[in-house]
Amino acid sequence: MFVRTESFRQFIRLYPVITALVVIHIVIFLAMRLPIFPQQLIFEKLAGVNILVQMGEYWRLVTPVFVHIAFSHLLFNSFSLVLFGPALERALGKLQFIFVYLACGIAANIATLILKPPYYTHIGASGAIFGLFGIYLAITFLKKEAMPQQGKQVILPIAALSVIMTFFQANVNITGHIFGMIAGFIIGAILIKVRPIRFL
Repeated sequence: MFVRTESFRQFIRLYPVITALVVIHIVIFLAMRLPIFPQQLIFEKLAGVNILVQMGEYWRLVTPVFVHIAFSHLLFNSFSLVLFGPALERALGKLQFIFVYLACGIAANIATLILKPPYYTHIGASGAIFGLFGIYLAITFLKKEAMPQQGKQVILPIAALSVIMTFFQANVNITGHIFGMIAGFIIGAILIKVRPIRFL
């Protein structure tokens, strides 16, 4: 379920939400790199800055999910989304997938707002992606029959390794990662109570 065998065209057709999210990542990244766009202004308007959220700029609870400065950061998050997003987009449907993805990202950013200093600044989709891990973990532990054995063998070590690496990498929003995963687990626990989820 985490091995991608589709062609490029098939992937776009089957997973339009994930495709759109990756395109947004790339477009914003390029806009911040090309000299025809005001790079610093884009960052200043979209980054999560706690003090500015407290002053009423609430869009900053959402927009950091789409912003990446370093190419390695962009590549890792987009690649993770392409690997781990499709099974959930297929299982939940387009609208519910985008809702839970953004909900995890926003929850991670709210936790960052509450627990980090006023001038703390953050960007990246990691909180939302950790949220996807949390959803998979909820399904794995609370509705075992819905998760294929192959999926369990992949997601459990990946989730554990991701949490461990969070504490050993520089310039990582540990709060966002952990609370994104917690939010995903809670959302996953709710989802399996209100609707059937089964991965093909």
